[in-house]
Order: sequence, then structure tokens, then C-alpha cells
Amino acid sequence: MTVYLVGAGPGDPGLLTRRGAELLAGADVVVHDRLGTAELLALTRPDAELVSAGKAPGQVDLSQDEINELLVERGKAGLEVVRLKGGDPFVFGRGGEEAEALAAAGVPFEVVPGITSAIGAPAYAGIPVTHRGLSTHFTVVTGNEDPTKDRTDVDWDALARTGGTLVILMGAARVGAIAERLMAAGLPGDTPVAAVRNGTRPDQQTVRATLATVGDANVHAPSAIVVGAVAGLDLSWFERRPLFGSTIVVTRAREQASDLRAQLEALGASVLELPAISIEPVPFTVPDLTAYEWVVFTSVNGVRAWFERGFAPVGLDARAFAGVRIAAIGPGTAGALTEWGIRVDLLPERFIAESLLEAFPDPSAKGARVLLARAEHARDVLPDGLHARGYAVDVLPVYRTVTASPDPQVLARVRVGDVSAITFTSSSTVRNFVDLVGPFACAQPLVASIGPVTSETARDLGLRVDAEAGQHTIRGLAAAVVQLLSQ
Repeated sequence: MTVYLVGAGPGDPGLLTRRGAELLAGADVVVHDRLGTAELLALTRPDAELVSAGKAPGQVDLSQDEINELLVERGKAGLEVVRLKGGDPFVFGRGGEEAEALAAAGVPFEVVPGITSAIGAPAYAGIPVTHRGLSTHFTVVTGNEDPTKDRTDVDWDALARTGGTLVILMGAARVGAIAERLMAAGLPGDTPVAAVRNGTRPDQQTVRATLATVGDANVHAPSAIVVGAVAGLDLSWFERRPLFGSTIVVTRAREQASDLRAQLEALGASVLELPAISIEPVPFTVPDLTAYEWVVFTSVNGVRAWFERGFAPVGLDARAFAGVRIAAIGPGTAGALTEWGIRVDLLPERFIAESLLEAFPDPSAKGARVLLARAEHARDVLPDGLHARGYAVDVLPVYRTVTASPDPQVLARVRVGDVSAITFTSSSTVRNFVDLVGPFACAQPLVASIGPVTSETARDLGLRVDAEAGQHTIRGLAAAVVQLLSQ
């Protein structure tokens, strides 16, 4: 039994340490904060107990004493417990108090440091807390001391004399008064100040001011406030990414959404997952492949189903394709085949069924057989076209798509148009999205499609398509979104 005090970092889930991710994946119990932890809960086991210990103005899920008691109780029960804390546990995270309670109860614990917002938030705003010629040191201080104390431990006069960079956490509500104290202690009124709200998150906002003006600069919590010459530097990078400030809806199945989500987030977008489809298995048996001249795969889903539920259960591997040629409809499908040791013989220039049909060679003999592994319901362009060319075509359904059950809150946001753009990666995502969302309560948001077939389906169902990927891939779709929102 061990209780792990894990720092989640300031908000960007990518800043969680590798050790922290490993512990979350194996935890029996996760006691988590409100800020900077929500997306990380997806790393936990489905059966893990999740306990919110969040604190918000006017609302406390658990008091600190209750948190300490819970950690001790679950630890003594022999469970692996992660106390997931925003930032770093020992930088204004009250991790020291929790460690004291565990030590006093004889419960083993481990501290896993995290990136504190005192460093992470300024870095994402392009502000180095130290910089040659400007600051050789920095001081981190709370702007919100325990209100039950009868004294203050913060000597603002001394901090003003110390020089260097001053980083104030939890001080947004008192920033005006703090600035007055620092100026009264001798800091010039034109000393640069930068307040970074929601640092490292897609909704990050940086307010730049001076000590004389920051009290009227609308600084809101949660903000890391930087005071000193370095706050005058503007090495902004995070807020200058092309999709920063945009909210993009991904309608792919949850099993597939990660690639598109990662690319959009790397470009600065806040991503909402509204899976319009879910992938379900279809029972099938892999036929004797020696009877076929070609096997055609039309999607990554088909490849996964083929190998995971067709080949793997009966002990087959890539050797079963000896003498058979392989065609894939796009680079994503080809890449999925490569992961299983399969080299693709035919990949069309345009990643649609019509282009694959154009590129397909004539049969070596009349009636040469083609096996088409695909979704249960799909267009008949390929089987009809190949049959017309003289092939005997067997269609093997290996999976089906069904309408998903999305998050009601995300669905509500989409219905009222509280998003920047919606992305579609297939005709099935369009059809099921329309079934889920119904008519918009306001003007339709922008729509980006992965290719002409998907676009045609969207238009047939009454949607306006504002952008179509030039290259019909996830990367091409992300590029189309960037171009659309930069117009």
C-alpha cells in the first residue's frame, strides 16, 4: 500500500511526468483537484475510484482535514492511492500537510513532483523567469495567505528590495493592493507586470501591465502574476499558434479520435470530442487467401478488425498473404498494414474509392478474385467497379459503425453553435452527427470535411461545407481547418 502525491502540472496534460502517468494507470483510488487534472483522469482504470477534492470560490468538495483522513483510510486499506494535485504538490499545494498526516499514521507515501504554474505559466506566455542581464533569480510567493492567521508571513517590503523576478500565485483578487505595497516599498510604477490566466491551457490569457496600472487591468483567477523586468519580454509562442483560441469538434469514433485531436491541439485548438459513431465488431472468418489475387482494405478500422479478430485468434500472421497483392485506399490504412508487417502494392494518388478503382490493374485472368474487407454498410463503388472490370469480388464485412452516445454538455454546446468548427472524417460521421444534433439552434458553425465523398454526404443532408482537405488524410484535414479559420 502506498499513497502517491502526484503533481499534475499547471493544466496542459502533456506536462504530466512519465512517472505520474504510470501511477495513474495503476491506481485503485484517485483523489483529484478541480484545476489541471480533468483530462488526466482518462488515464485511470475503468474500475478506479475517483474522488473529487476540488476547491472553487464558495465551494469545497472536501476540506483539507477530510482529504487527509481519506488518504490515510484508503492507504491503510491496502490500496494504491494517487493524490493528483495541480502544479507541484509541494509548491502551495498543501502536499506537505498531506505527507505529514500520512507519516503520522504510518502510511507509506511517495512524492512525484510536477511542473508548478509559477514556472509553467510564464513559460507558455513567453516570459522566462530568469534572463541574462535582466534577472538572476526569482521568488515565488502566495498572494492569498491563510485568512485564519493573525499575522502575515509575506514581507512585501523585503521582496521589493530583493530584486529579480517576483512570481505571485493566488493573488488575482488582491493584485491592486499588492502592487500598491510593492510601489510603497520602492519599486517603480513602470515595473512590468504580466498576469497569465489559465496558463498552459487552450484558453490561456496574458494581461500585460505595470505596477501602476495592473490594479485596473481586469486580472482574474487563476493567474500567475509575474513582476519584474522579464515581464516586459514578449517571447510569445503558445498564444501565436494558428488555431489558438479556437474550439474544434471532432466527430470521429472515440477509438480513432486521438490522432486528429493531437494534431489540432498541437496547432493550438481546444478540442471537443463528439463521437458521432462507435465501432462495433462483426463476426467473420478469414477465408482461404490462396483463392484471391488481391485483398483490398478501405480503412484503418478494417485493418484492425482483420488482424485483431480475424488473424490473431487463429494464429495467422503476415505469411498468410504470400502470393496475394494488397491494396489500400489511403496512407492511414497503408500505415496500419505496415504495423502488421504488410507491404502495400497499390495506393492511389487520391484517397477515395473512385481513385483506387482507376489505379487498379486489369485482372490477370477473367474471374480473378478480389477480397474486399470493409464496413458492414458502405458504398458499392469498389465492388461494382471491380466486377465491371472482370474481377470476381467477395465483400467481407469486418466491422460496423453505429450512432454513439456523446457527452450531453458537448452536444448542447454544438447545438447552440458555441464552437469554431466541426470536422467530419467519413460519411458515417456526417449521417450520425445529423441524427444526434438535429437542427442547429442558431447559424451553422463552420464545417471541414476530409474529402469529396464526405462533403457530398454533408451537402445531401443539408450542411454547408466550408473547407475540404486537399489531401484526404487526418493531416490534410487539420491543414484545411487552419486555412479555414485564418481567412
